[in-house]
Amino acid sequence: MKRITSFMVGAMMGVLVGGTLALLLAPSSGPELRNQMQERAERLREEIRRAAADRRDELEAQLAALRAPKTLE
Repeated sequence: MKRITSFMVGAMMGVLVGGTLALLLAPSSGPELRNQMQERAERLREEIRRAAADRRDELEAQLAALRAPKTLE
């Protein structure tokens, strides 16, 4: 258990240090970087919304097919 905890603490520290260095060494200024991050986040949200809507349409079509009365031939 102690090994897992130590690993997780080390991984989190690595993420924090790596993220900090990435922000400090980024070729953009602070406002430009924030703007880029906001645009990327918005694009990601829009992709998620589109994917969810597409999946909802698929599931609704499947549900309608299951609810349709069966015909005997």
